[in-house]
Amino acid sequence: MKKILTVLVLVVLSACTFQTKHRGYVFPSTIDTDITEIKTTAQLRDKIGDPQTKTMYGDEVWIYYGADENYRGPLPHTFTDKTVVLAWVRGNSVQKIQVLQDADLPNVRAAAGETKIPAAIELNALQELFNNVGRFTPAGLGQ
Repeated sequence: MKKILTVLVLVVLSACTFQTKHRGYVFPSTIDTDITEIKTTAQLRDKIGDPQTKTMYGDEVWIYYGADENYRGPLPHTFTDKTVVLAWVRGNSVQKIQVLQDADLPNVRAAAGETKIPAAIELNALQELFNNVGRFTPAGLGQ
């Protein structure tokens, strides 16, 4: 009985991973002082790089994001050391830069369920199966 219990404990412990992966930009610890010297988009690209996204409406804002994603076995993933850099840009000049850390960011939770897509086609499992017939070519035909 002790051997079975020992094996079960080892299996459970081996399934637990403790690792951290960085997502997005890796900002230097001196980002707050580094941004004070930035006046042009060329300097911004040189210091931080190209933005992950830019706003489409209103003022042009370049957005940079970085965070650490923590994996702790069966526990839910958590994110720490979140940093967002917002740069208001007009032409080739940088008007304003703001750095937001963990405490400055709101705690946003994803809504449960799914978002309905207008004009989406809903298929059941059998329709999905027959819908895929003929879509895939046999291996080795080079298509």
